[in-house]
Amino acid sequence: MSILKQGDQVDKYRVEYAIKTNAYCETYRVADDDGNPYFMKLYIIKNTPKKLLTDEGKVLEIEYSKRIKHKNIISYIDSGTLMIPEGVCHYMINIYFHGEILAEKVEREGPLKLEEAKQIFTGVLEALKYLHDELHLCHNDITPANIMLSAQTGGEPELIDMGHLSPPVDGNTAPFDTSDLDPAYCDNRTFLVNYKEATDVFSAVAVFYFLLTGIAPWNISFEPGTPRAQAILSTKSKRKSPLDLDGIDEQLINFFQRGLAGKNDERFKSANEVLQLLKDPSEVKPPKNDSSSGIASKGNSSRNEQEDHTSIDVRVQRGGGNGFKDIAGMEDMKQMLQQRVIFILQDKEIAKQYRLTPPNGMLLYGPPGCGKSFFAEKFAEETGFAFIYVKASDLGSVYIHGTQGKIAELFKLAEKNAPTVLCFDEFDAFVPDRTQDLGNHHAGEVNEFLSQLNNCSKRGIFVIASTNRPDMVDPAVLRTGRIDKLVYVPLPDYDARREMLALYMKDRPADEINYERLAELSDGYIASDIAYIVNEAATIAAFKREHITQELMETTIQAIKPSLKPERLREYEALREKMEGIGRGAALPHVGFDTKQSE
Repeated sequence: MSILKQGDQVDKYRVEYAIKTNAYCETYRVADDDGNPYFMKLYIIKNTPKKLLTDEGKVLEIEYSKRIKHKNIISYIDSGTLMIPEGVCHYMINIYFHGEILAEKVEREGPLKLEEAKQIFTGVLEALKYLHDELHLCHNDITPANIMLSAQTGGEPELIDMGHLSPPVDGNTAPFDTSDLDPAYCDNRTFLVNYKEATDVFSAVAVFYFLLTGIAPWNISFEPGTPRAQAILSTKSKRKSPLDLDGIDEQLINFFQRGLAGKNDERFKSANEVLQLLKDPSEVKPPKNDSSSGIASKGNSSRNEQEDHTSIDVRVQRGGGNGFKDIAGMEDMKQMLQQRVIFILQDKEIAKQYRLTPPNGMLLYGPPGCGKSFFAEKFAEETGFAFIYVKASDLGSVYIHGTQGKIAELFKLAEKNAPTVLCFDEFDAFVPDRTQDLGNHHAGEVNEFLSQLNNCSKRGIFVIASTNRPDMVDPAVLRTGRIDKLVYVPLPDYDARREMLALYMKDRPADEINYERLAELSDGYIASDIAYIVNEAATIAAFKREHITQELMETTIQAIKPSLKPERLREYEALREKMEGIGRGAALPHVGFDTKQSE
């Protein structure tokens, strides 16, 4: 519920309606006495985090915005103070933009033509050059959702959200809210609290890629409500894969490999550098050929390589790791797998004598951030089996450009390395419900996928699939001989949270910590939330060169809200009831949680 109502007057501006609200800031559409529309941001000072204020108690965004005058950045108009029952408020008036958000344009029209994309990209770079060179500020939130194509200026791009403006940040606490940043467009360095001119440039190049392809680099996207900590880990993992440059203009291939390079010294350093190179992309030198940098291009692979299963970009791992020791709880699950799966695969003579066959596969489902994919990796370590982890984006090119034969190649690779744990993350993306409108092309590939799942245990393959949306998985998958067991992975309970906190804190410089107290305070938090809390407290302590204290841990927990809202959890519990009806009466053991320390 917003503080101001329709018709309320704020100096010479009349409130028309509220646009969005949070605990400390509300955005409204207002109009002046002549009926001209504007945006108004209203900051409730007593609720505004101190890091968003100057030492004098002024709002940083307002003070920065007063200095900005550039055609590619939303215009500041006015500001002032307002006294209401809730206390002192500071407000800012911006020009009300008329046009289309860039993300919406691409969603509606698809990828843009090169010249139009370059025109938009150039405008964004000009805005960043101005912010960096003239005002010594970084934007820190360049995404397709924060760029508007102004109808008033014939489609000129404008940056419209200035809520994350700040001077460059190097390892200190960010002086703005980071919870709403989209990791898909963030430089990896920002995950270590480094927000600089070069990280803005990375984001701008990522937006340029989006304009030409219709997807974020590495096809990274997240469902609403995905915990930020989980999104960051997923983003870092996906960026270890080759960047798909199929269909990109040949002159721009080196440009994107440099602009989105994995190594910091390979990337562009300034907006001005990119502006100069954009005039003649053929002058861009390719990055060093280093497979560890994460800049390899699928688009540069040979024809034979593209036809081979290795173009799917999966790796076979075997051995190493601590197995089930890295998992808090899960005792029922571990025992079930030891009795029904592991010993059957490991002792073929006993299996033959008793004519036993292991389950074909298992679906782990439930709220995001609770360790579903992590369990599959630990299972493979426990058994010593080969482990192949496949993300939806790894087969993205198959579903767009490839053939059904490449899906078969993936299972052949698993069979070649058997016994193999074949793990599919975001399983609903691989086998979506065919009763929906998939189109013949996708439906055919789902059929191929189902065919490969048939009795794959006989080939030494155990499938572990994970999903947040089991109701979107094709029902034909969830039958005996394909995915045999459905297992709900809930939020961590008290014991699991206590153990997870202890494991995350292991080997960090800390005072005596009361993990029982922290487990009580963290009720309702998912596994990735707990990992994020420990890392956030450790970052603060490291910057101060101090030990992690009990007080710091409690303060950090209180400052970070649970990612999963109660109403969302209730939805998952309802979904669990629905899926248990599909589970053919199979035992549904209690699953533990991810305790692996984030990197």
